[in-house]
Amino acid sequence: MRLSTKSRYGLRAMFDMAYHAGTLPAQIKNISRRQNISPRYLEQIFQDLKKGGLLKSRRGPQGGYFLSRKPQDITVKEILDAAEGEMALVDCAKSGKGCKKTCEFDNHCVTQQVWDEASRLLNEYLGSITLKDLCDQGKTMGMEKELDHRFMYFI
Repeated sequence: MRLSTKSRYGLRAMFDMAYHAGTLPAQIKNISRRQNISPRYLEQIFQDLKKGGLLKSRRGPQGGYFLSRKPQDITVKEILDAAEGEMALVDCAKSGKGCKKTCEFDNHCVTQQVWDEASRLLNEYLGSITLKDLCDQGKTMGMEKELDHRFMYFI
């Protein structure tokens, strides 16, 4: 199993928003610069994350994208599911609608149980990690927070 850049970049961008902007809107150009991800590709990824209910957007000079919920309420699994679809190690371990079980050994294969359990454990683990956990880890690693210059006022 290998995650696509869409899900990996989506997770990095969501972390970036939680870490640097918190509940304030974040602009694509800033996320793109910090994470070295194409702004055009980020826009595509953010559309999937919006459809998944993880992001909202606001237009205008003080606009941008922002998290739809608090960082402690958004899991890595939710982000990967919104970007990638249901996480399963093999197709026969998928439980979602539209999963075609094309294997001739479906329900008669001893290894299918292995893949089902491994997929369940992976999803359980990814569901236990929140954006807040990643932010806490970033602080522990000594990552500097970048202040948003749109909100800096000088007198």
